[in-house]
Amino acid sequence: MRRIVIAIGSTLTGLVLLFSWPTSLNRTTAAGLPATTGTTAAGTTTGAAAAPAPAAAAAPAATSGTFTGSAVQTPYGPVQVQVTVTDGKVTAAKAVAYPSGGGRDQQINGYAIPILNSEAVSASSASIQMVSGATFTSNGYINSLQSALDQAKL
Repeated sequence: MRRIVIAIGSTLTGLVLLFSWPTSLNRTTAAGLPATTGTTAAGTTTGAAAAPAPAAAAAPAATSGTFTGSAVQTPYGPVQVQVTVTDGKVTAAKAVAYPSGGGRDQQINGYAIPILNSEAVSASSASIQMVSGATFTSNGYINSLQSALDQAKL
């Protein structure tokens, strides 16, 4: 009986500590006021609210073309992505190389690659969701996609 009481007390203490842990969304200063942190135009962080950034310079011409990322080696084989960019936006993405040697590779990548291609086009960046069950392919795809986007200067 005594062990049960100790276990319950420890669990409750742990939960209280867990839920009282400050998060980045709930930052306060020692005075109890919200913390203000800003970024200056030069990109340095300040301890006070930042001054507004100056007006943006003329934007460079939008990039267009087809760019192929570097081949990223995974435990099951290389993954390489090619993107088509029109006016600075990804309009098409396809994996030009991916593991397909075995039946399981074909099954996993037959499902994962179309999802990753669709995510890349809709996000127009390498900040896409991984596909469950295709972790290695997803990691390789994201890294190769970032390489292609770097070439496109996106």
